[in-house]
Amino acid sequence: MEEKKSFQDKMKFEDLFESATIGMIMVNESGEILLMNSFAEQQFGYEKKELTGKKIEALVPMNVKVHHAKLRDSFVQSLQNRPMGIGRDLLALRKDGSTFPVEISLSHYKSENEMYIIAFVNDITIRKLNENSILKQQEILRKFADEVRTLNTELEQRVLERTLVLRETLQQLERSKNELENALSKEKELSDLKSRFVSMASHEFRTPLSSILSSASLIDKYRKEEEQQNRDRHVNRIKENVKNLTDILEDFLSLGKLEEGLIKTTITEFSIAELVNAIIYDMNELRKPSQKIIYMHEGEVKIFSDMQLLKNILFNLLSNAIKFSKDDGSIKVNTFITTKQAMLTVKDSGIGISKEDCKHLFDRFFRGRNAQNIKGSGLGLHIVTKYVELLKGSISYKTKLNYGTEFIIKIPIK
Repeated sequence: MEEKKSFQDKMKFEDLFESATIGMIMVNESGEILLMNSFAEQQFGYEKKELTGKKIEALVPMNVKVHHAKLRDSFVQSLQNRPMGIGRDLLALRKDGSTFPVEISLSHYKSENEMYIIAFVNDITIRKLNENSILKQQEILRKFADEVRTLNTELEQRVLERTLVLRETLQQLERSKNELENALSKEKELSDLKSRFVSMASHEFRTPLSSILSSASLIDKYRKEEEQQNRDRHVNRIKENVKNLTDILEDFLSLGKLEEGLIKTTITEFSIAELVNAIIYDMNELRKPSQKIIYMHEGEVKIFSDMQLLKNILFNLLSNAIKFSKDDGSIKVNTFITTKQAMLTVKDSGIGISKEDCKHLFDRFFRGRNAQNIKGSGLGLHIVTKYVELLKGSISYKTKLNYGTEFIIKIPIK
């Protein structure tokens, strides 16, 4: 059964890996390529089987291969996630021998005492072309400006009409320059968004991985036969956190699909009370020692809806409630089911939200001014709104500074 579960987890990871809209390559500590997704195949012109087991230097231009191997060894010795956009000009090597400019983000994780490194490859050819175009336009502007000054000095009286024409040309070139700069700015904004997305994905892995490591350590302490129940409990916790980790990765990697409307709902019948209790059980490991999570349910128990989307919604809201509530505060979760809708509320005892910040509460990467010292990606509530939209529901909130915030989710049920 465990082998089947492991196989299913592996298949789900590979599906997520394959669906990413950025090149992804996984290597081991020795720099041997283990996996690459279809997007990376398109970028480099290889099929997976051609590179599996080969060194990552196969994708690096010849003139930097030796230095790259040293840099790779240095990275492995001092592991630290590296985001995109740190000012390095990098080139990647395709199968046909051609090169193209890239930005590389590096992330790592450890599994079963083996260290794995994932490289996120972003092709920035278009941006480089735009930059070169702007440089050429600037050079043209400089030459025309010099020409205008020379003509004004030598032919001041005779070139009035030509000067007017040149001025018009300069204005057109300036407009063209501004358009190119705007295009470059948008390209940079998209690249920064993708970089921050990857960086946050790496950050959000830490919590479930820490829980897995903790349970694995505790299992080792239960060695007696009569302690099998304790071992089973921690094994189940590891499995659940692996699943949560996969769900988090799916949330971040599918953000673009969410916004494009490509993710569809899967309606099944399930017990909302059991779902909420299971999530609260997992979240107990994340809450502060003196915090309490109180759950109450009213109405029917079974509903027809998308269980995974509801789970993602509650996971995000509870995570925020734990982070923003006081050390000894209470977090109240309520579900109320009628014949037409399910209502879910999560109320914290945290710092609240100011009127100014409420305007941008559901924007991507938004962080309240009173929450700068609290860790978070600024993506959680934005993703929650997308899930609620998929369920054709609504989200609202009540808040007061220093007294907490309550989020109310209403979802129609079939």
